[in-house]
This record gives sequence, structure tokens and C-alpha cells, in this order.
Amino acid sequence: MFDNDYGDDRLISSTKGEYDFEENVLRPKTMEEYIGQDKVKENLSVFMAAAKRRGEALDHVLLYGPPGLGKTTLAHIVANTMGTQIKLTSGPAIERSGDLAAILTNLNEGDILFIDEIHRLNRSVEEILYSAMEDYALDIIVGKGPSARNIRFSLKKFTLIGATTRAGMLSSPLRDRFGIICRLDMYTPDELKRIVARSARTLGISLEEEGGFEIAKRSRGTPRIANRLLKRVRDFSAVSGSGSVSLGDARRALEKLEIDELGLDGTDRSILHAIIEKFGGGPVGLDTLAATINEDVNTIEDVYEPYLLQLGFLARTPRGRVCLKGGYEHMGATMPEPLKKQLSVFDE
Repeated sequence: MFDNDYGDDRLISSTKGEYDFEENVLRPKTMEEYIGQDKVKENLSVFMAAAKRRGEALDHVLLYGPPGLGKTTLAHIVANTMGTQIKLTSGPAIERSGDLAAILTNLNEGDILFIDEIHRLNRSVEEILYSAMEDYALDIIVGKGPSARNIRFSLKKFTLIGATTRAGMLSSPLRDRFGIICRLDMYTPDELKRIVARSARTLGISLEEEGGFEIAKRSRGTPRIANRLLKRVRDFSAVSGSGSVSLGDARRALEKLEIDELGLDGTDRSILHAIIEKFGGGPVGLDTLAATINEDVNTIEDVYEPYLLQLGFLARTPRGRVCLKGGYEHMGATMPEPLKKQLSVFDE
């Protein structure tokens, strides 16, 4: 249902892939089971309790943050807590206003409509959503020209939960109609260790604490990646005949998967290596960099760069991409003195 725009089949991609078919099994069902995002959980719990006490539908909710952090899971938990049904769809899947009308008219009182990647809604579809969210009504224009007339259908009160990885791409009219806006942050290694331990119990995997923490450290702050790595490490451990996943098992498996201690894979390191060795640390244009490592420009910008930027290994400048001190150190290279002075502003 939710397409991967960039064809990104990396093991440490945070976008959902076909290999994540067990994700629904691992998904927590209650706020108590949901690990991390404490502020978001606390606020949502208050809002849901208040709505249930008033006997009303929960106000519309916008969840935003990088992929793989649990936005869909939170939507399911909200539905379970409120005791209502949830309808799942995505922005690109709603191509025409009629598609949205069919979904909205089939919702019952208090139901939840979850729209993933809501920033990719067609503009004509989005405009119909305005009145549905604000007035619980559907305005449809029938006919064309002078004979056109507006027909308004009343809708049952529902809750829209929108999820997006790019909150800045939402139009102001749509964003302003969400009464509850929650930002999901990257997870700490300790939180991911707890998630990995819970997933291991659910999947029947024998996991030692040190092995779970090693997986957590290399999961780029993302539960989806942590669960995926757990399953791949389990495979290596099973073939080697180990009874449980130990620290040594985890390290050996992740080394074979070419995932280093910070969660970087071969392509991440190829980007850093190209900038350091072929372009003297930069700056280098994105098109040139993409051609050098034989990768798509959009894939580099939207899939690989964010984590390298977050680590402080890479910087975007008006003249192109440059490798910072942390990137040099991670790759075991020495930054040239002229470049060090030029880029000192990024390391302050």
C-alpha cells in the first residue's frame, strides 16, 4: 500500500519494504507496550481520555517525523484505546475526489481514518478534505458551467490521523485543521534495546542482553531498522548453530552485512569515500557525486544524506556537499589543514 519512491531495498532503510511483513506481529497494541516517545504518549493519552469522557471523537491528529518511528503503530493504538475502527490509506492512493468521498461516507461515528504520507495528497482531494475535517460535511460539485450545483453530504464525526515525513510540505490550510500535532523523535540506543528485546520475545528468539544492545546501537535510531536487523542476525545465528544471539553473534552478523558500529552501510561509506578521496573533501555538486557512485540524485538527497547530516559527517553548502571532521575520522582519513580552517564553522 505504501510505496517506496526510491526503490530503496537497503537493509538499513527506514522505509517499509516487502521484508517487513512481520511488522504487524511486532506492533504494540497499547500505550503501555509502546516504547519511547514519552511526551507524545503522555499528551495523546490525556487527549484520548478527555475525548472519551466527553463522549466525542478525538480531534484530528498529525504525526510527523522520519519513517520507521512508529506513526502507523500510534494510529492503531489510538484506535484500540478509543474502541473504534481504523481505515488505512495513503496520500498517493487517493487519486480522485471520488475516492476520498467513498472512504469518508463509509466511516462510522468515531472511526479513525489514517492517511500515510498525507503531504502527497492531490490538491483537489485535499480541498475536499477541508470541509470534511472542519464541518464533517462533504461538498461535491455536480455538473459543469452554469448548470453546476453544490451538494453537501453530512458525515459522521470521525478522527483523521495524518502521517508525514515532510511536515514542511503540508499546505497551511490543511495543517491548521489538525488540533493535535505530534513530532516523533529518533530513539536512543537504550530505548531500541528494549524494543529489540520485546521483538525477540514476540518472535521466539533467544537474545542475550549484550547482543540486543549491539543491534540497537547500529539501528540508526529507528525501530523498523532494529527489528529488521534482529531478524537477519537471528538467521546468521541459527545457521552457525548458536542457541541464542550473543554479542559475538551480533557483531559477526552485522560485519557480514557491512553495517558498522554507527549503522552506516556500504553506500553511506561510498559517499564519504568519494567526497574525501576524489574531491578532496568537497565541495562537490550533488549531480557529480551521484554520477561518481552510480546512484540516483533523489535517493542520495532523501535517503542517504539525512543520517550523515545528523551524525555531523556531511554538510550542505551553496557550492555542494563537504565532508566534515567527523566523517574524516570515521573513515580513518586526515582532513587537510586548508579544508579544516575553511570548515571550522561547521564543527563549532
